[in-house]
Amino acid sequence: MDASSIELPGSEVEALIVEGDTLRVRFSRAYIIKTMTGSVERTKWWQAGDLVFEGAQLEEDPPAWPATCGGGDIVDNVFTYRDMVPVPMVGRGHTGCDLHFPGDDRRLKITAQAMRLDMIDVAKYIEHLRPA
Repeated sequence: MDASSIELPGSEVEALIVEGDTLRVRFSRAYIIKTMTGSVERTKWWQAGDLVFEGAQLEEDPPAWPATCGGGDIVDNVFTYRDMVPVPMVGRGHTGCDLHFPGDDRRLKITAQAMRLDMIDVAKYIEHLRPA
């Protein structure tokens, strides 16, 4: 596989784990889209994992968990990833997220000094995504 990314809309957030100034956004089911160079087809997978923010602060009260993500932004310095997280993801400097969840007006807003993506176990295949 040449490129992989988590598709935030539809991904399931199980919990927000607070460990001092480290915040873990725990995905029980993150949907991953994988592509290969030269192929018009993509594949969809799911995998559990944590989006870990260090030196982090919550900007407001988060939604109730578990919740299905409706999308949002992942900030890595001058880059903003809309509705997706590149795999792998490691960032230092001005990092954070602003995620929304359908049915809840509260957002998950985090600012941090560093972030990383820790995937758990192995990805499980769901389907091929063929162009229409």
